[in-house]
Amino acid sequence: MDTFTLTPGSAPLLISLPHNGSFIPDDQAKRMYPRARRSPDTDWHVAQLYEPLAADFGASVIKPVASRYVIDLNRPADGHALYPGRRETGLVPTISFDGEPLYFSGQEPTAEEIQQRVETWWRPYHQALAQEIARLLEEHGRVVLWEGHSIRSHVPMLFEGRLPDFNLGTADGASCGADLQWSLTSVMEAQSRYDFVLNGRFKGGYITRQYGKPLEGIQAIQLELAQCQYMNEESFAWDASKAPMVQSMIRRLLEKCLDQPEKNEI
Repeated sequence: MDTFTLTPGSAPLLISLPHNGSFIPDDQAKRMYPRARRSPDTDWHVAQLYEPLAADFGASVIKPVASRYVIDLNRPADGHALYPGRRETGLVPTISFDGEPLYFSGQEPTAEEIQQRVETWWRPYHQALAQEIARLLEEHGRVVLWEGHSIRSHVPMLFEGRLPDFNLGTADGASCGADLQWSLTSVMEAQSRYDFVLNGRFKGGYITRQYGKPLEGIQAIQLELAQCQYMNEESFAWDASKAPMVQSMIRRLLEKCLDQPEKNEI
């Protein structure tokens, strides 16, 4: 089976949705608790949010088939921690965002299985991601990589209290130019519907940090959305009364990404 889908676009914008997938292979699922088989920590419906916008802008979109419980594509392949000293779920999670075990005792993935998952799921996604970035950079002289994510608004294991609605991450300014960061922040400051933060709890994961090279014409931004603003966090159902307003906000942000100078002007 294909492990991801890539829809090439014509604009210098690539939207990556590395936690959109929810598929868990049978040989893995049978070793997991029933609650884990639902893949509750999926970034539910982010493709539904972004794909209509990508079609309008001519942006490329890449998204995986598998759940982050199979392998987390937004972690380094060596399993190095993104936020040292903080509790996190890792390259091949064995706990959920609630801190609950995913696998029956003694059924966790072995080192050999983890490496197999890297080769089967992780490397193909990242090879395609790198190739698409290179193609767009060659064609346009610049490219913006937009990392689309979402998470429940309350996850005590990861952060205290309620998460802001829009969480922009630029690796503390290292993954994109100052002008683009300022433009995105200005868009959020000009509205009052959603609260937001820049480089708060979510500063950008492995993909943002690894591929964002603004001096080479590659700018990368991560947006972590609070799921309560576009879906029901308990049932995982899409909320048609809220989602269009979130899409409108994302549209304004993506417009700023396309309104960027050539790399030698950054």
